[in-house]
Amino acid sequence: MEKISKTENRTTSAIVDLLIDIPMFDTLNSTALKIVSKYMNLMDFTRGETVFDEGDKGNYICFVASGSFNVLKKNELGKQVIIASLTRGRSIGEMAIIDDYPRSATIKAWANSTLVTLTREGFEQILDQHSAIGIKLLKEISRLLSMNLRRTSSQLADYLLPKNYIDE
Repeated sequence: MEKISKTENRTTSAIVDLLIDIPMFDTLNSTALKIVSKYMNLMDFTRGETVFDEGDKGNYICFVASGSFNVLKKNELGKQVIIASLTRGRSIGEMAIIDDYPRSATIKAWANSTLVTLTREGFEQILDQHSAIGIKLLKEISRLLSMNLRRTSSQLADYLLPKNYIDE
């Protein structure tokens, strides 16, 4: 089960200060950042602590405010392997804002770290009550998902190349 219960309310200005350094929020002005920050919370993690497990129900997106996190995926043998490491400014769990599918990977803190979180409910409220801001965020989430898909397809092509080489 996800540890959203670890969420603490902190001041809007503290969250805005963190959002300024996260690329996904570059298109938002200070007024929009203040609005968005009201729907967000901070979560602190100690080294080795799990944010969520592969297969958990997802209902929030995270942005790394400080520290670092490992993205772990189970291989064919059921062993967890690190597929990525994420540091300040990176996002985690973008798909959870869009769909109702289970988490696709496990996230563990590599160091004492802080995440800024936005729940699906908060995101939907932004879309309903502040549609211009919500559209900008939706575009940025789409861009992140697109970049991740491009990176994954490139990695897959590199992996498959020796097996499926086409000689033109």
